[in-house]
Parts: sequence; C-alpha cells; structure tokens
Amino acid sequence: MYAATTSPTPVRSTCSSPWRSPMHEPRIPTEPIIIIGAGHAGVSVAAGLRSQGWDGGVLLVDADGRLPYERPPLSKDLLKPGSAEQVTPLRRAGYYQERCIETVLGLDIRQIDVENRSVTLSDGSVRAYHRLVIATGSTARALRIPGGDLPGVQTLKTFDDAARLRTQLTPGARVVIVGAGYIGLEVAAAAAALDCDVTVLEFQDRVMSRVTSEPVSRFFEQHHENHGVRFVFGAAVTAVEGDERAERVLTADGGSYPADVVIAGIGVVPNQQLAEAAGLECNDGILVDQHGRTSHPEVYAAGDVTRFTSPFDGSSLRLECIQNAQAQADSIVHHIVEKPRKDPDIPWFWTVQHGVRLQTAGVRHPDDDAIVRGNVEDKKFSVVYLRNGKLSAVDTIDSLKDFMAAKRLIGAALDPVLVSAPGTSLAEAAI
Repeated sequence: MYAATTSPTPVRSTCSSPWRSPMHEPRIPTEPIIIIGAGHAGVSVAAGLRSQGWDGGVLLVDADGRLPYERPPLSKDLLKPGSAEQVTPLRRAGYYQERCIETVLGLDIRQIDVENRSVTLSDGSVRAYHRLVIATGSTARALRIPGGDLPGVQTLKTFDDAARLRTQLTPGARVVIVGAGYIGLEVAAAAAALDCDVTVLEFQDRVMSRVTSEPVSRFFEQHHENHGVRFVFGAAVTAVEGDERAERVLTADGGSYPADVVIAGIGVVPNQQLAEAAGLECNDGILVDQHGRTSHPEVYAAGDVTRFTSPFDGSSLRLECIQNAQAQADSIVHHIVEKPRKDPDIPWFWTVQHGVRLQTAGVRHPDDDAIVRGNVEDKKFSVVYLRNGKLSAVDTIDSLKDFMAAKRLIGAALDPVLVSAPGTSLAEAAI
C-alpha cells in the first residue's frame, strides 16, 4: 500500500540498459510500443509484453501522476470506517524500471497521428511508436441538470474522488445517491456504515436493473433497507439546489430530498475522444476485433473504452470490468508477439455490499429464463440464466461453488428441473 499523492511535475522513469527476455530470442523494433492509460488494461499490456518475450521498448503514459493503482477499492475498502487513506498499486514501485517499462505519469496524450505512427504529449513532445495501445478507460457520467456542478455534487472514479468523498461521509451527513447500480450501492453501503443518512434515487423500478434479475435486485434492496438505506424508485432527478453548495435534490414528481452530499452513480462514458480525432471507428466505444485491433491495424485498444462482438453470442458489448480489461490485454499481447491466443474468457463481475458478495459469470439478457437455486432467506443462493436451454449467465450470492461451476458450463445445455432441484450440482444438471 502507498499514500497516493499527485506529483506537481510529470514523473518519468527509464531504464539504463535494454531489456532482454531470459526466455525468448530478442525482437527489437526501432520504436517502442506506446500504451496510453495505466489502468488495469494498460498495465496488463505492458506486463504481458515483457512476460511473453517482447524485447523492444515499452512506454506507458498516463495523465495521473501517481503510480498505477487498483480501482475497485475506491468504492469499497477506501470508504470503510477506519480504513487508511491509501490505495493498492497494480505493481510495486520498482516493477516498471526492473523490466525496462518506461513510464511517463502526469502528462496527457493530446494527439494521435496514425499515418506517421506518432503521438503528441501535453508538454509538446512527440514520440513515435511501433504499435499503439489505447487504454484510456472511461469517465463517470456527470449530472447534466441545473445545480449539477454545485460543490457537494460529485462522481466516483479516481482516488481524488474517493478521498474527497471520504471527508464528507461523516455521521449524520445526508447523502443522496443518484443511481442504484454497482457504484451507487457500494457507496450507499459505505455511507450507511459510517452512520450517514442515506437515500438512493433510482429512475428504474429496482436496483441493478441493467445487470441482474428481479430476485437478486429485491434481495439487495431488502439487504440495504435492513441497514438503514432508503430507496425511491421511479425518481427522475431534475435539479440540485443550494445557495453555495448542494442542499437538496429535486425530482420530476415534486419530491425534494435534503442533501449534504450528492453522488452521481449513473454510469460511465468511454474516453474515445483521442481515437475519434485520429479517425478510428467508434460507436459508444472504440471498435475492436478479437485481437484488440482497431480499424487501423497498428493501433489496438483494451478495457472500458472498447466495444467488441461477443465470441459467445455475437452481441455488441462494452464491458466495464477488470476481467475484460485483462483478457483484452492478453489478446493484444499475443497478437503483437505473434503467438496463438487462448480461448476467450467468460466475463465475470463482482460487488460487495454490506458484507454480502455478489459474483456474476457470463452476460445475462433481459429475456433469459431465470431459475433460483437455494434459499434467498439464507443469504446464500444463485440465479441461473438459461437462453434457449443453454446456460448464459449466473448470479451467485455467497455461493462460490455455483460460481466456479457456472464459469465452466457457460454455453452448456442444462435441465431446468435439475437446476432448481435441492442438492443437485450444476454439473449434474448438464444434459
């Protein structure tokens, strides 16, 4: 762990001698592979290139001046009562220099020139590349309503966001959260644990409606209410009011909700501006193929910023999860070093709210058949989703056995009667 502080000037690291893989023949192009973005996807590409024997230069550029860090704890551990104001680095401090991964932290990329294979940094310097990887991630969607820019209104995406929010979650603080997705509910759980007065305003009729089915939604709704969180469904937020900072949130039905802190948990937008300006094909995300290649063959993209075709059902997806970021990074690395890529990974996600863990494998569609396994009252159950008789996804609540089994069985035909039968494993339900 380390205390995250922003450097006033860009932080650069280089290596004194060329990297040589101990396991592979050297392959040294003149220019480096440049990676824009040092989140999970970008760091995974840099690390993967070295582990797979890439001996050429690797340059990792990120606008944040901190050592690259884990993002999931920002809405979980970092907001917990008594937690240290620290973040967990993705790699230890000496990792990058030891592997001759050059880093430039604290500078933006202002322009990509795909014809001349170069990028322009915010200090005016120009760097040529052999291959380019865009891993710019996403930005939390802000409240675009009157008063949405008042002090006290914020999103949660970076360490600075979390540190600022942490100072405001004091006992008795009136916290209004707009949006009942993963981030909104994780913040609600943290705020309730800190004895805040928590209200969640959600436009839909249940929590996490975009990602899960009604049985799971209702379970977590009740779980939060048992910890003092209030929900208002069907709430269309129209304005935030206050003299010098946020004091109340207004809804279209005339509702007014007192607030000291307002958090927007209404999703994210992909940071595709650089790619669009460079002429790369985008559609709510940079379009990539199974290798992570964009519409320009020498430019790749990975992580939250991408949109791709699912290898499992052919649907168009933009997945916001660590698993996808790492899987796409792995595909890019294998394509660059000209090694066969492994079979595509099953997407999986997780969240912890008031100590209860929800794990999801696969991607559910709203019209999938949902079968509940186990007893909801025991706070240990699963919901299995079948599409045309085949397993498409699973939600598990503190049921690791079902989660691991389902990851192996995605795409397999299951007997719905056996799926719901007590004492029957998912493997035994396979036809």
